[in-house]
Amino acid sequence: MGHGSLAPSGWVLRWAPLITQGTVLDVACGNGRHANLFLERKLKVAAVDRDPQQISGARFLQVDLEDGSPWPFPGEQFEGVVVTNYLNREIFPEIQNSLKPGGVLIYETFMLGNEKFGKPSNPAFLLRPGELLDAFRDLTVKGFEEGEVLEPKPAMIQRLCAVRAGKG
Repeated sequence: MGHGSLAPSGWVLRWAPLITQGTVLDVACGNGRHANLFLERKLKVAAVDRDPQQISGARFLQVDLEDGSPWPFPGEQFEGVVVTNYLNREIFPEIQNSLKPGGVLIYETFMLGNEKFGKPSNPAFLLRPGELLDAFRDLTVKGFEEGEVLEPKPAMIQRLCAVRAGKG
């Protein structure tokens, strides 16, 4: 599940059909594997990463979300927000506020225990048990998993799919 992988996450593939229209925000998009997935589904995509990326058809902003810069999408709301293999607790409120009513959050990243498998191993970049559920408790949970996975490589993962209340 590293940044080198071009295949979309199985978790994102599972929940992507909930997003049927509008624009999807891909946070810390890396090489654009999820941006491209939603572009292929004829959705609009906004993507942000600290490294320059070439994602044909997406609106890309090069921003370091960890250097204290303001949230790059102030006041904007999206039908979907996707975050994988990235954890910055400081922007949890912005992520939630970026969802339109009826908008879908698909989040998957590493959690405590992952240090036994390799990187990331710094607790600052590892979720605590149930942390995504707590951080996004105002959303309606569609799916949640946490624990050890073997594919695409052994890791400790936490995954959430949740929807903001209201009609889109």
